[in-house]
Amino acid sequence: MIVYGSSISPFVRKVLAFAAEKGIELELKPSGLGNKDPDFLEASPFGKMPGFRDGDFAISDSTAIITYLEAVKPEPNLIPTEPRARARTIWFDEFADTILFACGGKMFFNRMVAPRFLGQPGDEAVAAKAECEELPPLLDYLERVIPESGFLVEDRLTLADISVASPFANFQHIHVAIDAGRYPKITDYAGRMLARPSFKHWVDRETAFLERAA
Repeated sequence: MIVYGSSISPFVRKVLAFAAEKGIELELKPSGLGNKDPDFLEASPFGKMPGFRDGDFAISDSTAIITYLEAVKPEPNLIPTEPRARARTIWFDEFADTILFACGGKMFFNRMVAPRFLGQPGDEAVAAKAECEELPPLLDYLERVIPESGFLVEDRLTLADISVASPFANFQHIHVAIDAGRYPKITDYAGRMLARPSFKHWVDRETAFLERAA
């Protein structure tokens, strides 16, 4: 099984961490902005990361890929089957992808991708507004809903945790400070999740790469 993309993308990282927690071996083929590799474009016709291939089957979108992996290897179960737990898991996945990182992407693009990899200035006003105005309500929400168990659904690791934790690695890369006094649950939660081997392997590699590219 091949994943096309870069683990610096929270969506690619989510797939890689999910597969690691499932015990599924994936090959990561580096792919970035503007990649015209026909194999990548067959998997992802609009050039979005991640793309995925398993033999003659190719598809894109992190959630679609994860749905496939869960079906191919049902155990350990990371997408609950109980209806309410399953719905909540999908909600947290959607929250992470389209709300949390819609905000985080404004910071990451303008502070990292544009200046470091595209050679153009980022819009710091956009990044600062995202950090100071858009992010706090999202963190307030997470601080309220993280259970005492430290897992978002069913008091165990699920896709919900993998999806929500992944953007916090990007926040870490651009030194977005999460106030531990205001957000003690999130601080503990993100730290624990990113310390899991399924994440740590990739985040350490990303950190080293970004240091070399500085």
